[in-house]
Amino acid sequence: MVSVAVVAVGASTVAALPAANALPVGIGPVPITFELNDSNGNWFDSGLNLFGGRSLAVAELPRLGTSALDGNIIPSLPAGTLGLGGLNAQQSGGLLNLDLVNSLTGLVTDVTKPAPALGSLTGGLADLLNLDSTLAAVKNIAATQPKAAASAAKAEGLLGQFQAQVASLPADAPINLNDLPVGLDLQRALNDLATFAIKGPAVTADFKIASPNNQSLHDITSLIRPEGAPFFEQMGAFAGEDSTQLTEPGLYAWTCTIHPYMLGATVVDDPLTIGLDFGKNLQVTSRNLTVPSTADVIQQLVRIFFTATVPDNWQKYSTTSASQWNPVFPPAPILQYDQNGNPVLIPLLDAYYDRKFGYPKNLDQLSPPKTPGVGEVWIDTQMEEYSSKDYVGAATKVNVENWTVDRKISGSSINMNNPHNMWTDQDYKYLYQTEWFDDELSVFDRNTGAHVRTIDVGPDPSHVMTRTDTDQVQVAINGGTDVVELSPGATKIDRRLPVGPPGANQAPQHPHAFWLTADGKTTLTPNVNPYDATVLDNETGTWKKEPTGELPIATGAMSDQSKFYMADFLGGSISCVSLGQDACVNPSGQKVHNSSIDLWENYDPVAGRNGTKPWGGLTIQLPVSPDDKALLAANTFSATVSVINPKTDKIVKELPCNAGCHGINFGAKKGGGYYAYVSNKFSNAAQVIDIDPNNDGDISDAAIVGQLVLAPTADTKMDGSLSGQPGMGGQGVLPIPLVYNGWSQKVPEPWRSKLTAQQLNPIG
Repeated sequence: MVSVAVVAVGASTVAALPAANALPVGIGPVPITFELNDSNGNWFDSGLNLFGGRSLAVAELPRLGTSALDGNIIPSLPAGTLGLGGLNAQQSGGLLNLDLVNSLTGLVTDVTKPAPALGSLTGGLADLLNLDSTLAAVKNIAATQPKAAASAAKAEGLLGQFQAQVASLPADAPINLNDLPVGLDLQRALNDLATFAIKGPAVTADFKIASPNNQSLHDITSLIRPEGAPFFEQMGAFAGEDSTQLTEPGLYAWTCTIHPYMLGATVVDDPLTIGLDFGKNLQVTSRNLTVPSTADVIQQLVRIFFTATVPDNWQKYSTTSASQWNPVFPPAPILQYDQNGNPVLIPLLDAYYDRKFGYPKNLDQLSPPKTPGVGEVWIDTQMEEYSSKDYVGAATKVNVENWTVDRKISGSSINMNNPHNMWTDQDYKYLYQTEWFDDELSVFDRNTGAHVRTIDVGPDPSHVMTRTDTDQVQVAINGGTDVVELSPGATKIDRRLPVGPPGANQAPQHPHAFWLTADGKTTLTPNVNPYDATVLDNETGTWKKEPTGELPIATGAMSDQSKFYMADFLGGSISCVSLGQDACVNPSGQKVHNSSIDLWENYDPVAGRNGTKPWGGLTIQLPVSPDDKALLAANTFSATVSVINPKTDKIVKELPCNAGCHGINFGAKKGGGYYAYVSNKFSNAAQVIDIDPNNDGDISDAAIVGQLVLAPTADTKMDGSLSGQPGMGGQGVLPIPLVYNGWSQKVPEPWRSKLTAQQLNPIG
C-alpha cells in the first residue's frame, strides 16, 4: 500500500504525501494542484507518480457524513493543506489499485483467449473494485445520521451480494450493473443514502505556471468535463496561477492549446457509487460533443492521455529485432454510463483497454526504404533527455542516401529547451531551430552542429521558415500574436508582423505551424486561439482573416498558390481556403472559396469507426507534395496518415503511423519522385511514405516503404550526453535539399545535380 506521513489539522489528521509516491486526493475546499512543467511525462504535474507519469489526480466529491473531512463538517482548511478526506493511506493507494499494479496489469496477453475471472485475482474484490471505499462511506453515514441506519444496513448487505455475483465475470469485460440480479436494488439503496449525504462544496483544481519549471508561457483549456460542469480556459498564454471548480462527479481533462500534448486530468469520485466515476455524460471540446461516458471518443482520448503522459508507454522500435508494445493503464474500476443511461462498470481499465485496443501489439523489426533518398532529413526528437542540460530535446540528422543517423544537436552548451521545428537558408549553411517551451530561436552550423547564435523572439516560438524572395527568416510566436521576421542568418529582428488585432483587450492569436507561399509574398498562419487563419501580405504587413474549424494548428499550401489547407486539431476536419479564384472543392464537387474535408465522415463518436473506412482526428502537419499530387495529414487521434487528392479534396486512403503521429514533410527520392517523412511524438521511429511508387500519377498506391529508428548509433556525432528516451519525440521534419516550389529552383550545388529536372521545377 502507499505510505504517507500525517500532519495535524485541528483535531483531525490530514495526510501529507511524499513527492516520490504522491497520490493527491482533494475533497471539498481542499484543492488539487497541478504545476505545469517543461519536462517529459509531468507536463501537468499533480504529484501522483503513475508508472512514471504525473499528470493524473483524484478527488472525492464531498458528501455529508461519508468521511471525517468534508465541506459540511470542516468548511475550510489552511491554505496549502492537502487533504485526503476520510480516505486513509490504504484506501488512497487503492483508488487506482496502484498497490496492485504488478498483479492486475497485463492480464490480457492474447486477445483470442479469455481473461481471468475477477474472483481469481490477487487483492480480493473488495479492494480491486473499491467496494471497501463505498462500504466505508455507507457506514459513516449510518454512524453520523441515525435515520439512515436502515438504508445503510440494506446497502451493506447488497454490496456483499454484488461481490458474490461479479466474482465469476471476466476481468476485461464491462458489466452492465442493471443486468445483475442485485444491480437495481443496490443502485436504489445507494441513491437512498445520497438523500442523507447531500453534496458539499466543489473541489478546486489549481494550476501554477512559474519558473523554474516553465521557461515560457502556457494556457489551460477544458478538453473533457462532466455535463453541467463549467468550461474552463484562459484567453491567452500566461505565467502565474489560476483555478477552476470541479462541481460534478466525473472525468475532467485539460490541455495547453499551445503545446497540445501537455495534458492533465482529474477523476472526481462520488463515494456513494461503485468504482471511480467518469460521469453520466461528458462534454468534449470538439464539435460541441456531449456523449455518454462509454462513448468510443472518450475511450480513445483516455488511451491517448496515458500513452502521452507516461513515458514507459511510448513505442520502442528496433532495427535488429521485433518486439512488443504493451502500454499499461491504471488497473482501476471505472464507472461509466451508456447511451441509455445504464451504469456500466469497467472492472479493470487496463484489462478492458487491452481487449478493446488489441494490446499487446507486435512491433516489427524496422528497415529503411530500398531506394535511397536525396540528401538528409532533420527530425526534432523533442523528448530525448540529456544529462548535459536541464531541458529535453535534440535535432536529429538522418543521411537518407545511406539511412544512417549521422548527427544529433542537443544544444547542451546553450541548454536548448524543447526544440520543435527547423528550416535552413538558401545556401544550407544554417539550421534554424525554434525552442518551443522557451522564447528563443537558435542558429547552428548545419555541417558541424556548432552553435552560432541565439536570439530572443517571443514566447513559445513554434515554426520557422525562410522567404524564397529575400531569404529572411520568419518565426511564429505561438504564445503571442506575431510572426517575427529576421534578417538572413537570424542576426537581428527586422520587424514583427501581427496576424490579428493587436492590443491589450484582444485575445492573442497564438499562430502555430504557418506556411509561406512559393513566391515568398504571403504568410499563412493557423491561429489556435480565435479558431481562424490569417493571410498575411509580407509586402505591406496587412492581413485578412479566413474561417477554419476548431483549433487550427498547421498549414499546407499548393505549389501553384491556388489554395491552402488548415489542420483543425479539435475539429476532426481539414479546412480549405482559396487564395485567388475559387479552388477548394466542396463535398458536392463544386469549386468554392472555402470548404471542409470531414475526417469523421466514417467515425461515430459513440459507436466508433465504421468498418475499415478512412478516418482521422487531432490532425497536425499536412503538407502538399511539391508536385501538387497529394495532401498528407498526420492524425494523432487515429494514428493514421490521411492521403488526400488535392484536385478533388477527397480522402483516397489512409496509412498507419505510430503513437503521437505529428510531423510530415517532403524530400526528394533518388531518381525522381518524393518521399514524405513522418515523425511521431511517442515513438522512436519515423515512417517513409512514397506517394506514387510507380510514378503513374495515381496516388491510390501511396505506401509506407520503410521506417527509420531515430536513436543514435556508435557512429552518431553528438554534442551532449544522452541519458534517456533515445530517438523519442519526433516533431518538426526538415528534408534537405528543399524541394518545394520556390525553394527547389534555388537549390545550390552539389545538391542540385542530384535532383531531376522535375524535382527542380515540380509544377513546370
